[in-house]
Amino acid sequence: MDKAEFWQLIAVARGGVLDPSDGEAVAERAAGLLAARPRAEILAAQQVFWDLMAESYRTPLWAAAYLLNGGCSDDGFDYFRGWLITQGREAFECAVERPDTLAGLPAVRAAVAGSAELECEEALGIAWDAHLAATGSELPDDAFTITYPTPGGGDGDGGGFWDFDDDAEMAARLPRLTALLAE
Repeated sequence: MDKAEFWQLIAVARGGVLDPSDGEAVAERAAGLLAARPRAEILAAQQVFWDLMAESYRTPLWAAAYLLNGGCSDDGFDYFRGWLITQGREAFECAVERPDTLAGLPAVRAAVAGSAELECEEALGIAWDAHLAATGSELPDDAFTITYPTPGGGDGDGGGFWDFDDDAEMAARLPRLTALLAE
């Protein structure tokens, strides 16, 4: 399974649930669909998922998660990115490139209006759950590798660390999200 096939899996899973903004429902459906595939594809899906997690490990996106969820720990950022992956390829790619575009997503607007956090820990276990359902055993310890870039390291993630508690800096860097939260 490559990245395009993984995104197709997520698209089919989103199409098979009542509310595609419900990350948990999408993750559960994706795991069920993946469980029907060969073991090698399940293992490959695990690597693709973590490659996407590494790709999205960026200071600007972390800042957006911090704003939207009223704070964001390391684990919280993983769960936020898991939720973002369940929202599909277009939402993910736009948010990774320009996190302020999250303000235009109906799921984000609804979460802000309802004071809900945007997290999906279950997404991190899509391949794990699929492998367990398909084989009756846990994923092997070496099922994936991950190398995170250093946030703020000037590697294209926004040019340095941000002070997420500095309202003026957040408003300057994420004006649409800041305005959405002020509504």
